[in-house]
Formats: sequence, C-alpha cells, structure tokens
Amino acid sequence: MSVEDLILHPRIWLGRGGQSACKTLPTGFDELDRYLPGGGWPQDALTEIVLDRYGIGELSLLIPALALLSSKTHNAGYWIVWIDPPFIPYAPALTRCGVNLDQVLLVHSSGTGNNVLWAVEQALRSGSCVAILAWLESADDNALRRLQLGAEERACWTVLFRPVSALRCSSPAALRLRLSPADAVIRVEIVKCRGARPGMVVLERPA
Repeated sequence: MSVEDLILHPRIWLGRGGQSACKTLPTGFDELDRYLPGGGWPQDALTEIVLDRYGIGELSLLIPALALLSSKTHNAGYWIVWIDPPFIPYAPALTRCGVNLDQVLLVHSSGTGNNVLWAVEQALRSGSCVAILAWLESADDNALRRLQLGAEERACWTVLFRPVSALRCSSPAALRLRLSPADAVIRVEIVKCRGARPGMVVLERPA
C-alpha cells in the first residue's frame, strides 16, 4: 500500500495537533457548524452528499455557503460550477438567496459517470473554480481519489451528490453525509467526517 493510500484510507486518523488543518466554509446552519471540525464545510476537500432521491431540499443545505463564496471580493471571476444537475436551477431563487448568477456555470455532459468525472477533473485543473457541485451516479475508488487530491491541491470546495447505493463502497471524501426528509426538517446523518465521529444533526427547512 502506498503512502497516498494510507493517507486517504478512511480508517486512518491523522493527528492535527489539536487544530484543524483544513480550510472551512460556514454552512449557515449553527447546529451543523458546531458539529463539523473547523466550524463548516471542508473547503479544500471532497464532500459527498448521499440521498434516496433528488429534490428533498439538498440544495438548501449548500445555498448559504454558495452565497458567501460569491459575495467575497477575492472570489470575483471564479466560477461556481454545476455539473449535470437533475433539475434546472431556479435563477430567481438563487438571486434571492444572495448567489451571484454571474459566477454560476452550468455544465451538461452526456450523463455517463465517466463524463461527469472528466468534467469535475477539468474544472479542478482549470484553477478557475471556487466551488464545484456534481451529480454522480457511480465512480470507482481511483477516480474519487483523484478528485479528493484535486480538491486539496486547488483548495476548491467540491461536492458530489450520489445515490444511496454509493454507501456500499468506501470513499476518500473528507465528509460524507446522508440526507433524509422528515416533515419540516432535514435529517443529516454524518456517515464519515474526518476529525469527528459519525452522528446526526436535524435542521429546519428554510422558509
């Protein structure tokens, strides 16, 4: 097993000297920020969001952070890339929530896993993205490792939306969440979190 394999292995804990070495981005949800190491999304790592079906409010979990990214002056000119979203993002709602549409770039592939992975890799390599959201049905471990390393190298917040079947396999992602709706709340199960234990956070759906 290589050093890279050891570093990325999900069961190996890396000491941080009591501090998080990972750049973080506030989620906009106090309960979730308190749970996540560093107080937010791991900005220079891969995040996986797993769910039974799309359209249960998963984007509401990310919108506050996307709005924050697009409001920062030093991020002007950098893209927030959406790759193969299952629905067309509703521009007025994004604007109302503070997301700068001038920084939003939609990418439509042919829908195959390889094309989505290729698009994510190219977006990371370009160095012109501050965030990447991608909807991915399947991916092998090597491909996910490349994305994890690319997110670290480019310090680009990279989020993959994946089906529940993805939980059958391990992942090098620093953060892995499973979402499920329940009345007026969203249950966020922390399946894997580098620097913290698995757990559950219940968030109110935004009005």
